[in-house]
Amino acid sequence: MDIKVLGPGCAKCEKTAALIKEVLAETGVDARMEKVSDLMKIAGYGVFGTPAVVVDGDVKSVGKVPSKDDVKKWINK
Repeated sequence: MDIKVLGPGCAKCEKTAALIKEVLAETGVDARMEKVSDLMKIAGYGVFGTPAVVVDGDVKSVGKVPSKDDVKKWINK
């Protein structure tokens, strides 16, 4: 599983990345998380608000810090 947190490094972006790491540690799901801060790469996902979360190429959240329950739903396919 490939998870990307899209954002320039703002506080909400950092909080989102930390939340995802926490959920991955709790659930034991094997996933690779990457933070993407390049604005051109972010725009390539059609995302114009940050933070955004992309799971296996699908944009799951834009412009807000997701809830822990949302993250769990996304990674437990």
